[in-house]
Amino acid sequence: MGELDLANVSLREANKRLHGITRESNDLAWCVRNPQGAHAIAAGLDAPISLTVDGHVGFYCGGMNKEAEITINGHAGPGVAENMMSGVVRVTGNASQAAGASGRGGLLVIEGDTSSRCGISMKGIDIVVGGSVGHMSAFMAQRGHLVVCGDAGANLGDSIYEAILFVRGKVESLGADCIEKEMRPEHTAALAGLLEKAGIDADPAGFRRYGSARRLYNFNVDHADSY
Repeated sequence: MGELDLANVSLREANKRLHGITRESNDLAWCVRNPQGAHAIAAGLDAPISLTVDGHVGFYCGGMNKEAEITINGHAGPGVAENMMSGVVRVTGNASQAAGASGRGGLLVIEGDTSSRCGISMKGIDIVVGGSVGHMSAFMAQRGHLVVCGDAGANLGDSIYEAILFVRGKVESLGADCIEKEMRPEHTAALAGLLEKAGIDADPAGFRRYGSARRLYNFNVDHADSY
């Protein structure tokens, strides 16, 4: 396993080393030590690297990830896995706001809680949260899944498009055009698959499903107060 110690190597140099790894490289397993809350660690990876970040990270860790499997052994700042394309990003602790923002693919797992706007404008990413999420989560969510094993804050799914939301705990309130929907067998099966991939032990039968009422796709004066 290759090792990059940010106590001895600059963040710029560490990211440069990681960006230079290709799928043909001999060593695809790496560890970043002493991150000390640095921003943009492992952003823009574009190879099937298995990377462990041993400690807490700042903004945008794993942003724009493609193919890499990144495990953060600690907490993450705002925008973890922002605009993620594929691969897996796992946070063993808590995450700040805008986790998985604009994500287009792959799987983001947050084993603890996360703050506001989790999954904002998600476009195909799957996000599984072992704890709770803050207000305005899945705001303008277009595609993908958000699984919340705890509670959800106010205005969940505000202005949602076709993303699917599963919540096991309490929902403080639903945002504009977001409604509770029937939990059919195919949804239970999809949820079970996501929980298994995330390595989170939870009974799919305890979740409820939420999605778009599809009233706001086109302007209608009868719904003007909802916009």
